[in-house]
Amino acid sequence: MSENIEVGSVLTGKVTGIQPYGAFVALDENTQGLVHISEITHGYVKDVNEHLTVGDEVKVKVLSIDEAAGKIGLSIRATEEAPEQPQRAKKPRSAKRPAAVVQHQDDSAQGFNTLKDKLQEWINQSDMAKK
Repeated sequence: MSENIEVGSVLTGKVTGIQPYGAFVALDENTQGLVHISEITHGYVKDVNEHLTVGDEVKVKVLSIDEAAGKIGLSIRATEEAPEQPQRAKKPRSAKRPAAVVQHQDDSAQGFNTLKDKLQEWINQSDMAKK
């Protein structure tokens, strides 16, 4: 591997091959690295061929160097400024409804009553309405 290549450095390279998982980029005559599909651009990349072609000159940032395996991890995305995220429209919150208050005819009792307690009152109201 080339001694002048360090993690964090930004270099210009040429795309030498494209695979479904990313693109190979030659950094010099003897050294090439891989730009993983997730590092091609900001956002989702379905097909590498939609973004790169063999022979393209690209600016890449060195993410990792594995001397033992002879692999260099590169990123095109890291050399570009992230696009601004659009502001999501906030949904207006519905106003809290006040708790239901049950009012009786005599207006002295408030709250919830059981159906058994209310049944006789409803029968009486119904009978009065019929008269």
